[in-house]
Amino acid sequence: MQVKAKKHLGQHFLKDLNIAQQIADSLSYSGYKHLVEIGPGMGVLTQFLLSKPVNLVAMDVDRESIAYLNTNFRAQFSKAEINQDFEVVNADFLNDDLVERFQAEEFAVIGNFPYNISTQIVFKTIELHAYIPEFAGMFQKEVAQRICAGPGSKTYGITSVLTQAFYDTEYLFTVKPNVFNPPPKVDSGVLRLVRKANYQLECDQKLLFKVVKTAFNQRRKTIRNSLKTLQLSADLTSNPIFNKRPEQLSVSEFIELTKKIDEDAVSNQ
Repeated sequence: MQVKAKKHLGQHFLKDLNIAQQIADSLSYSGYKHLVEIGPGMGVLTQFLLSKPVNLVAMDVDRESIAYLNTNFRAQFSKAEINQDFEVVNADFLNDDLVERFQAEEFAVIGNFPYNISTQIVFKTIELHAYIPEFAGMFQKEVAQRICAGPGSKTYGITSVLTQAFYDTEYLFTVKPNVFNPPPKVDSGVLRLVRKANYQLECDQKLLFKVVKTAFNQRRKTIRNSLKTLQLSADLTSNPIFNKRPEQLSVSEFIELTKKIDEDAVSNQ
């Protein structure tokens, strides 16, 4: 039995076992008991996760993949080869209540992600950062580079800042199209996110997200002009930071800017 890759699900099944092993080995598996694999497909990555010291939940929206993993795939492994609990679930990572699933315990995330929802997966991870200490996976190369980009880069943007507010990001390696079935039309990139030791923000999270998104929606303008809709006081916008463009601000500067905006709003009530 083979699973046919479905275009509408953005499926490109990894064939290269060495790359699958590298992805599986990119997490520390330390400090948490649970791991979610998103989009396991035919289990090429899954097989290397079974021996890791975590309880594995392989999660896919594709019923054909679920059937394959529960029959053909499971038949290849004896109980002795599976280190912890292994569960295959037909569920959507983006809509699943993961906090309830793991009873508010921490869990890591890994996968060869469908490219059409990969950015949404990152934003869901950011939303659940208090529960997700580690994350590793395959993206379209440009998306992976954008997430890991630093200030001053043309690719540095909303996803970069919001991810790096909570996680240390690392671009691990590039993967060519020929190791997938079917081959995508672009190169892929594998990255790792490790939650910062002090991931509690020194500013209002909701306001930070608003400031970052508003600023980068007009990224060629100065912060002063791009944040005009926030109706900030003239005293605040006289600060030299408002002369910069958003791609020139580090994550810590965005956090400091958000604090100033919050303080300004309170003082002008």
